[in-house]
Amino acid sequence: MNQFEFLPLVAVGQYFPTGSLLHRRDARARLLFFSGFILALTFSPSTLGLIAGLFLAILGIVLSRVSLRYALKGLLAPLPFLIFIAVLQILFFSTTKNTVVYFQWWIVHISLAGLWSAFMLMVRFVALILSLSWMSFCLSTSEAITGLSDLLSPLNKIGIHTMDFVMIFQVAMRFLPLLAQSAERIAKAQASRGSEWGTRKGNLFSQVKQIIPLIVPLFLISLRRAETMALAMDARAYGLKNQRTSLYELHFDWKDALFLAIGACFIGLILFL
Repeated sequence: MNQFEFLPLVAVGQYFPTGSLLHRRDARARLLFFSGFILALTFSPSTLGLIAGLFLAILGIVLSRVSLRYALKGLLAPLPFLIFIAVLQILFFSTTKNTVVYFQWWIVHISLAGLWSAFMLMVRFVALILSLSWMSFCLSTSEAITGLSDLLSPLNKIGIHTMDFVMIFQVAMRFLPLLAQSAERIAKAQASRGSEWGTRKGNLFSQVKQIIPLIVPLFLISLRRAETMALAMDARAYGLKNQRTSLYELHFDWKDALFLAIGACFIGLILFL
C-alpha cells in the first residue's frame, strides 16, 4: 500500500503543535524570520552560506521537536525534478577558458564548473524545501494569516487591500495537503477498478506514464473544490468589510525581539559568509 501514500511525501503545509521554543514566539516574528531566511537562501551567492543555511534548517527542525526523518521524506517527491535539472546543468553549462573540461561534444560540455553549479543548485533547492517545511511545521495556517494580516495592515491606509492577498496565501497553504489526499483516493479507486497502479517497476518514464491518469481527475477535483469554496465565501459575505477580525491576539515581547535579532545574524551569515 506504500505506492498509494502521497500525503507523507508532502511535508509543506503540515503543522505540528509540539510546543517548542520556536512555536511559542509571536507569529509576526516567525513570519519575518522565515521570510528573511528563505530570501537569503534564494539569493545567497556563497557556497558556504548555502551549506550553513542547510544545516541551520536541519537544526531548526530538530529543535522544533519534529521528526527529521519525516522532513527529509518530503524531498522524495521533488527529487526526480531536482536530478533532472542538475543533469541539464552538468551537460549544458556554458564553459570558459579557465574551466577544466572533462568531456565536450557539440553543445554538450561536462566541466568542473558545470559539476559545481549542479551541486550548488541541489544544495539551494534542498535547503529551500526544508526551510519551507520547517516554516509550515512551526506556523499554523491561522497564525500565519493573522500575522500576515497584521504586518500588511499599514498598506490598507494607502488604499491597497491586502485581505485578498492573505486569502490567496491561506488557500495555497491549505490546498497542498488536500491535493495529496485527493491523489491517494484517485489512485486507490483506479487500482480497485483494475488499473495497473504500482505494478510497473521500470525506469523513470514508465513511472511518469503511470502518474498521467491521475492528472485529469485531480485537475477536475481541484476545480470543483475551488468553485465550492468560492460559493461558500460568497454565502458568508466575504469581502463585505475591508479588514477581517481574528480569534487570535498577538503579543510581541522582548523574547520575540531577541529571536529576530538572532535570526538576523544567521541571515547575514548566509548572505555574507
